[in-house]
Amino acid sequence: MNFRKTMAASAITLATTLLSANVAYAACATDGLPSSMAKPDGYPARALTMVVPYGPAGGSGQVAQAMAQAVSDLTGVSINRDHKPGGSGTVGMTAYMASPADGYAVMEHIDDASSAYALDSGRPNPATDLIPLVTSQITFSQIYIRTDEDRFTDWESFVEWVTAQNGRATIANVSKEGSMERVNMKFITDATGMQIQQISFDKGAPRYGALAGGQVDALFEQPGDVRTFMDAGKFKPILTLLKERPAAFADVPSLTDVALDFDPLYRFRGFFVHKDAPADRVKWLQWAFQKAYCQPSYQKYNASKYMTLIESFRDTQGSRDLINQTVAQYRAVYKAMGLEVK
Repeated sequence: MNFRKTMAASAITLATTLLSANVAYAACATDGLPSSMAKPDGYPARALTMVVPYGPAGGSGQVAQAMAQAVSDLTGVSINRDHKPGGSGTVGMTAYMASPADGYAVMEHIDDASSAYALDSGRPNPATDLIPLVTSQITFSQIYIRTDEDRFTDWESFVEWVTAQNGRATIANVSKEGSMERVNMKFITDATGMQIQQISFDKGAPRYGALAGGQVDALFEQPGDVRTFMDAGKFKPILTLLKERPAAFADVPSLTDVALDFDPLYRFRGFFVHKDAPADRVKWLQWAFQKAYCQPSYQKYNASKYMTLIESFRDTQGSRDLINQTVAQYRAVYKAMGLEVK
């Protein structure tokens, strides 16, 4: 089956769960939850630990900090973040699954957990081996260049320049083959015929620093993760991986604008607890993390990271639906790519 047709077909179900990029949201998703919940048998009696399978400077580190603060503000319970980067999230996942399932450890993870399971069903399934507490971010990607770049200034001139380099051009990206970032880049290079070296960085800070310092020619990233660089006038986006331009990036071409006909994959981030954690503790954690999503500090954070351009909130069942749809989507894509799906 044609690769792009497979991608389009597999994306239909997921696309129906994502709202228009230009919709505004007046009410917060968990306003209807109670403002407080009794602690079950005194739990938690001590600080929680949040395992974060990525470094502190990237998107996962930033959302983990924001959510931990929101939960603490809401409940008075401290959360200690434990960053365990490596292997595109697999190091942190392995460490978390080996920890006691007593409800005192939670985990932040992203769509990498879903794509890893889609490729190898021997890996933890985030929809069943874990209990999703909340999905708190869903976002799109962009391609960035330095604002003072003079070899190219926009998407058209970038494609022209990259093509002329005969494979010597570079873009900073994550290392994991089959990840959201790598699959989206394959869609782009297949459609444009560009040959571009993808330089691997699993941690956000070195990835951003590579573009800022001129070690690479471009960067594949999500807008919220590099907003400080955009606000400082160092980076500018030249392509938005959405079908339509969101209002926040009205001057940046979308896929449709540059005649790229594929359905992009999205980044999503959420928080989980082990499936074997005590049920009463899970219920309290679900309330705490979902209610914390509507804390003013977290809403302000999400808005500052462009996380209100697509509806980001999913409760436990909504997160499971999103994960299951994503797994099916990735499996279809991987088979079309000729990868071995276990």
